[in-house]
Amino acid sequence: MRKLIVLMLSAGLVAPLMASAQSIDDLQSMSPEDWRAYFEAMSDDERKAMRDKWRAEFDALPEEDKRAMREERRGRGEQRRSEMRERHASMSDEERAAMRAERDAKRAERRARWESMSEEERAAARERRAGKKGKRGQRGRGGERQKGDVSQ
Repeated sequence: MRKLIVLMLSAGLVAPLMASAQSIDDLQSMSPEDWRAYFEAMSDDERKAMRDKWRAEFDALPEEDKRAMREERRGRGEQRRSEMRERHASMSDEERAAMRAERDAKRAERRARWESMSEEERAAARERRAGKKGKRGQRGRGGERQKGDVSQ
């Protein structure tokens, strides 16, 4: 009964999402920029409901379908990395310098935020990060295990 109530509440949260995007195909055909804008326009509850729905759908798939989806996703990642390399190669020195400066500014901002945290806040942030990595079974380049990776 409790699961039914949670499912009904989730459906109520996801319904507005489906009204603005007619189908999953519409969502999948969005450009990365459109998708990011769409996702950021959602409330936290709507994003959580969507993630939970996708996780439940994925968990219900047979293993061979899951494997195929992972391979497809890996291929898209390789394609994006290739496009990024091409874009970087075609940049002028000034554009590369601007990109580097922006990246360095973001790093400095993250470092300042980290340094302003108390030890308790840092510990909580480390725990959240390790939990996220563990859930995704995240591995580094070459397949080595990462800190917080609990998958085998």
